[in-house]
Amino acid sequence: MRSIRAAKGAQKKSLGADSKFLNHAWDQPKEGVMLVPRIVSILAVAAACLLAAPASAQFFIKPANLAGARVTGAEPGMTGPALPNASPAELRAALVWNLRAALNVAALQCQFEPTLLTVDNYNALLKDHEVELRESYGTLEKYFIRANSTKKAGQTELDKFGTRVYSGFSTVSGQLSFCQTAAAIGHEALFRKRGDFGDLAEERMRELRSSLNSWGEQFRRSIDYRGLIVAEPLPPFGNDKCWRKGEYQPKKCGVLRVATR
Repeated sequence: MRSIRAAKGAQKKSLGADSKFLNHAWDQPKEGVMLVPRIVSILAVAAACLLAAPASAQFFIKPANLAGARVTGAEPGMTGPALPNASPAELRAALVWNLRAALNVAALQCQFEPTLLTVDNYNALLKDHEVELRESYGTLEKYFIRANSTKKAGQTELDKFGTRVYSGFSTVSGQLSFCQTAAAIGHEALFRKRGDFGDLAEERMRELRSSLNSWGEQFRRSIDYRGLIVAEPLPPFGNDKCWRKGEYQPKKCGVLRVATR
């Protein structure tokens, strides 16, 4: 289980507020002295704080809400290939391995948008959740050995399982929604305590699976612009006999009708 080397260089370190910027003589308020340097320093610190937070790509004005109920792994399609007679612990291990595989795919397929940080987050979570990932793999290995006649046959089926899991996260239909969802999950994984990666998989696997479908813009206009269309002819601005001192003369050219809907 090797981490992916990021193709990009290391992220620039964010700038924090340095006390020396706040203690210069020109930063002290004096009568008759403009406080421009103080304002500039405050704006600089504020800008540094904003730069410290990583950007997040927004592909849609309003993306589809793909959140779903928590899963156990027994639901069809949640672990990729079915695992007959698997225990709850084995199903959880399968979900962990599915989530790891999905975030691995995201690290490979979503580099077109660097602000998603899919590569950096994937490499970081491999280290943060190393023990749980290793134990989950061991649990799956024992399941396939138990479910098959020999250890060799079990290892072969485990390899097939892993290949099918990866294939199940094809991004052909919904690359944007998948990348956005996977990036959010990968980011959350960094803030989960060690041992909770399985909980994260149970909580968001349904959402991740849904993101593989084709989704588009969910923004819909709330104004019926058809009601703004002028259905009646405009006043005859070019006919001088219809106007006197800038006011329309209905007696000469008829009453104007107001378009209503």
